[in-house]
Amino acid sequence: MAYYIDESCIGCGLCAKSCPVFAIDGAPKQRHLIREVRCVECGVCGRLCPSESIKDPNGKTCAKRPREEWPRPMIDASKCSACRMCVAACPYDVISISDPKFRGDIAAHAYVDHHAKCIGCGICARECPLKIITMGVVRR
Repeated sequence: MAYYIDESCIGCGLCAKSCPVFAIDGAPKQRHLIREVRCVECGVCGRLCPSESIKDPNGKTCAKRPREEWPRPMIDASKCSACRMCVAACPYDVISISDPKFRGDIAAHAYVDHHAKCIGCGICARECPLKIITMGVVRR
């Protein structure tokens, strides 16, 4: 299943511009469509939609949410192997690997380098082979 856009879409294009996997197409001021085969069900489109036209795979309307309420990756640095899978998967380049403190340092780990650029898509968490990245709201 995938997210879908109902007929109340105003064609603003915010969803298409922010989709991390380019699953949304549409012309300005016309109803946009989500290509089911590309959708990764991250919900970014639903958090942005001003007309609340986006439905989740269960048919529930996605509500627009302020950016500070979007989920962000939380990385357990003590279990991270610094494999770089999350870095490669992130469509917005917000994750980095810490610099080793000395030659042979095995404590290097992934961390969120640019919190403000993160859209909370969760692709990093899906790609982590150790499953040590979880998505949650970061309170500051």
